[in-house]
Amino acid sequence: MGVPRLDSPDEEIKRWLNHIALICLSEEFQELKKELEQIYRQSQVENYALAAFVDALYAFVAQEEENRLSQSGIF
Repeated sequence: MGVPRLDSPDEEIKRWLNHIALICLSEEFQELKKELEQIYRQSQVENYALAAFVDALYAFVAQEEENRLSQSGIF
């Protein structure tokens, strides 16, 4: 599932948002986010909770994109 463009149909954007919500609710995402929060808090990163959330989400989306590309034979 690629990132939707700003001019994407509403249904595609809704599917993308639903997909992100499912990632964020997953146990694996929550565990990674908590681990990153702890590391960032100890490192005194400003807004450590937000940084951890963003980085965890990026990691999951990037991993899924890599898996999608490898399954399609591009990678």
